[in-house]
Amino acid sequence: MNDWRPGMEPPEVRIGPLGWALVALRGLVLVLITFGGLAILLILRQIERPVHGLNRPWTPWIVQAVCAAALVVIGLRFRVEGSRMRQRGAVVANHASWLDIFVLNARKRVYFVSKAEVARWPAIGWLARATGTVFINRDPREARAQQQIFEQRLLAGHRLLFFPEGTSTDGRRVLPFKSTLFQAFLTPHLVDEMHIQPVTLIYRAPAGADRQFYGWWGEMAFGPHLAQVLAARRQGSVTVLYHPALKVADFADRKTLAAAAEAAVRAGLPEDL
Repeated sequence: MNDWRPGMEPPEVRIGPLGWALVALRGLVLVLITFGGLAILLILRQIERPVHGLNRPWTPWIVQAVCAAALVVIGLRFRVEGSRMRQRGAVVANHASWLDIFVLNARKRVYFVSKAEVARWPAIGWLARATGTVFINRDPREARAQQQIFEQRLLAGHRLLFFPEGTSTDGRRVLPFKSTLFQAFLTPHLVDEMHIQPVTLIYRAPAGADRQFYGWWGEMAFGPHLAQVLAARRQGSVTVLYHPALKVADFADRKTLAAAAEAAVRAGLPEDL
């Protein structure tokens, strides 16, 4: 068992000639699927926005289809356990990899909550904005404005998704949940309607690979890790485990709510990981 910790040096990526051929082939197909889907989404959104406003009854299906297709192209085996909640509220999950975005979007209509700087990242920021990501700043002076944005999206029926660990890991453990964002669901006019569904993401590395294969953390560069995943001839798997939803009104404060969500996510991670 590796003694992983945030900030530790990532393993060296080694790719052979066949691996680079797979990177080129899979990468090209992924680009075509992703940006082709984005083009369709942006066109359809021009009709959807004036008709439905903040609601998005059509375009999330495109996001789901693109993400599901991306997992097929990568070759990552995908399994779902448990039931997706139907109530208003949010989803919280452990954060292991950039792959989480594809995995969590492939079966559930969600809108990610992300730090504001992601909006400025090349390509990724553009995709995030187009798919309705909620961007937040950690500046306390903007807390009230961000609370209003959360409420608007939640009351519009959007299911927000955030990673309370605050960082990604090696995929083999769950870090303590930060409780800050849970406060948004405890306001008087939301608390009785809101639910939080904990989700555990369980990644299994390809046979013979390091058990941290899909983990993406710390200062790991996105490009080399993406190449490593695309180069694998045989991929591993990911299981999305949906836990029963937590009714926000049943909890006294954000800390007890966050602790309950963390306990559920942690309990879903198999002992052999």
